[in-house]
Amino acid sequence: MAREPAQDGMTQAGVIRSMKARIMAGEFPAGMKLRPDALRGAYDVSASAMREALLRLSAEGLLAQEEQRGFHIPEADPALLQELMDLRVLIEGEGAALSMRRGDMEWEADLAAAHHKLAHIEGRMAEAEDHAPLVPIWTRVDWEFHQTLLSACPSGALRDAHRTVYERFRQQVVAATPDAGFRHETIQEHEEIVNAAVARDEAALRLAIKKHLWTYREDMVGA
Repeated sequence: MAREPAQDGMTQAGVIRSMKARIMAGEFPAGMKLRPDALRGAYDVSASAMREALLRLSAEGLLAQEEQRGFHIPEADPALLQELMDLRVLIEGEGAALSMRRGDMEWEADLAAAHHKLAHIEGRMAEAEDHAPLVPIWTRVDWEFHQTLLSACPSGALRDAHRTVYERFRQQVVAATPDAGFRHETIQEHEEIVNAAVARDEAALRLAIKKHLWTYREDMVGA
């Protein structure tokens, strides 16, 4: 059954999806206060419906909520970022390995297509002097690639956990780095991931994922 609109505008699920995309693309600076009254007009919903959406985002760790301060974008937290990197290495590595074992030729084709799109956008990012116009597209396409990588994983709970960790990871990356965390090294790292997956080389796949994520560790956490 379709969810009822959030008081005459976009559905609550739609509001949440849109807000997540904006947060992960770095549209709102770290520490910025988000007021339901100010945001509701963009979605044609009531202030109470907007507040409910922000509460959901807060419960998922994408917003901070404090008494007297309301909702705001979490500040960069190096310790949290390191925890999320480690957790994502574990979850994505296991999920990708399970997906690779079960994935068929259609999965390979979908993964190759997702990587082709991502490589195109990242090539544009690498050449651009101003990354800002491309960041929302890159953020969405990057998620599509990693989601496709795990799409044949038989555990829905693992895929859900991966998405939650991915979203919190992205929020922290954009809070901690310029250009929403885009690095030229990412292009080669994604290619190594897809090559290992298509070759059905589990050890290489896990290593490529770890290398990809730990580059952020070296750049931002200093480990």
